[in-house]
Amino acid sequence: MAVAQRRIGTIFGLFFILLVVAAGRTVYLGVLRGGPLRKAASNQQLTNEPVTAQRGLIMDRNGVDLAVSEPAQDISADPYLITDPLGTAERLAPMLKQTQATLLRKLSEHAGFVYLERALPAGQAQAVLALKIPGVTGTAVMRRVYPRGPLAAQVLGFVGTEGKGLAGIEYSRDSLLRGRPGRRRVVSDAIGQPVSITETQPMVPGKTLSLTLDANIQQRSEDVLSAVARVFNPKDATALVMDPRTGAILAVANWPQANPNDPGAAPAGALQDRAVGFDYEPGSTFKSVTVSGALQQGLITPSTPFNIPNQIHVADRTIHDDTEHPEETLTTSQILARSSNVGAIKIGLLEGAEHFNSWVHQFGFGEATGVDLPGEEQGVTLPLDHYSGSSMGNLPIGQGELVTPMQMATAYSAIANGGILRPAHIVRAVAGQLAPLPAGHRIISAATAAELRHMLEGVLAPGGTASEVSIPGYQLAGKTGTASKIDPATGEYSQSAYVASFIGFAPASNPRLLCAVVVDEPQSGSVFGGTVAAPAFGQIMSFALPYLGIPPG
Repeated sequence: MAVAQRRIGTIFGLFFILLVVAAGRTVYLGVLRGGPLRKAASNQQLTNEPVTAQRGLIMDRNGVDLAVSEPAQDISADPYLITDPLGTAERLAPMLKQTQATLLRKLSEHAGFVYLERALPAGQAQAVLALKIPGVTGTAVMRRVYPRGPLAAQVLGFVGTEGKGLAGIEYSRDSLLRGRPGRRRVVSDAIGQPVSITETQPMVPGKTLSLTLDANIQQRSEDVLSAVARVFNPKDATALVMDPRTGAILAVANWPQANPNDPGAAPAGALQDRAVGFDYEPGSTFKSVTVSGALQQGLITPSTPFNIPNQIHVADRTIHDDTEHPEETLTTSQILARSSNVGAIKIGLLEGAEHFNSWVHQFGFGEATGVDLPGEEQGVTLPLDHYSGSSMGNLPIGQGELVTPMQMATAYSAIANGGILRPAHIVRAVAGQLAPLPAGHRIISAATAAELRHMLEGVLAPGGTASEVSIPGYQLAGKTGTASKIDPATGEYSQSAYVASFIGFAPASNPRLLCAVVVDEPQSGSVFGGTVAAPAFGQIMSFALPYLGIPPG
């Protein structure tokens, strides 16, 4: 009996000691450590998460998607939790389309966090996370996708891994497109499953941009430039298609092409928009500016005759026509049609340096056009006080000053649009609200513009420098240009590097569409604007005119 009582006493004592220990532990955890522990539990069960904003859509004038955002996930890993780096790399390599060596290097880093893949499409991400590899997690993000691949890549630009626009319209309109991220509170149960999600700060999606571009005309323009590249092997090329009445840009094509879905794979310089970023001497396309000033001043008419020798001396310079010929008489119209250097210089000398320089600036050269595209260069014009005795021997024929394709297209749009110079534009609407039409101003009279348009028809008529280009039913007008480039090694004009160009519009009497083609350093077949750029103009316009329902005329 005594033994049993001692055993009961011992057991009771043990229970009493355990009770005291438990009570002490409870006091310790509940009182002394209660705050930190409650905070830790809350952190495990309650999280505040960012909500990525939906980036705004970019579409063409007809609602064709050019840039969209899709759900994706950033796949990351904690290398300290990866027990079998080699096996994990083997399993993930085909799913992430990376080499095993690349993944093994990431999984073996001495760090608590590494990205395995950024913005992986949602379907692929779910397949990776379904493997339930300890230490591999995903974070919801949005992925920028360009459904038409390389179409208008240099215009659209691209977005970086952090969701910010890095080039093109994605960059220049980033503040509108990116929206504002939100936040949400997530309450999870003991095994980490969410049981409650509350939005604490709403996400604001980015605004939709509607462009004036037409995806079909853009595609045709890019296809034509690719064909030019195959035949003439140039350094690069660009083409612009515009409505000269409003300045709306329907296409901005560049070659070489680039794919904004994979900008890192683009050839060097391929992401540059040469329509606004390429400075070049315009050559004979500038003769229309020279002639327009003299017409507007009343110094000449389209039928004014000029005695044209094969060459002309201006100060210490001797300038020849492109083709040797005996002395002849040409009218102003014939000087433009045949692109006579001697004739254009004579017209420039009639104007005089001061008036000529004034016309250069009235047509917008020497400053940015104001087009709503990023990266616009303003070209280089010679200040009047820097003119030398020979300047009027080269400036009237498009030598000695730099322009951009956009400047030339805008200047010719003024001729096509009855003398009104208006900045081009590419943003049609923001969030459904039409953008205001850029204001224009008159630089030449409607009568002078009409005379120029009629004279420029001769360039594509028999005897003109682009006489082989025609579109049945449509009367075309335009101007060829073939300009030597400066050889950086010698500082002199190159005998092998040229810029071939053509700018024109149709129908000539009432222009509804304008196209400019500039081909930099064609290497094979030909170097002349009339045989390199003018046919490309014809191929683009022969599609665009009937496609837009522009009646023949």
